[in-house]
Amino acid sequence: MGAGDKIRNAAEKATGKAKEATGAATGNESLRAEGEAEQAKGDLKQAGEKVKDAFKH
Repeated sequence: MGAGDKIRNAAEKATGKAKEATGAATGNESLRAEGEAEQAKGDLKQAGEKVKDAFKH
């Protein structure tokens, strides 16, 4: 996994956490759900990169 990919995935997860927390604090279910989705997307991307790395070695 390249450093740029790691940074982008971590940033996506962090943005998702912030949106989820903001949505939960304000009672905005749509924003909370969007945050959860972004976190899941970041997790999937990280898993995909790890699989690619495993096949490279």
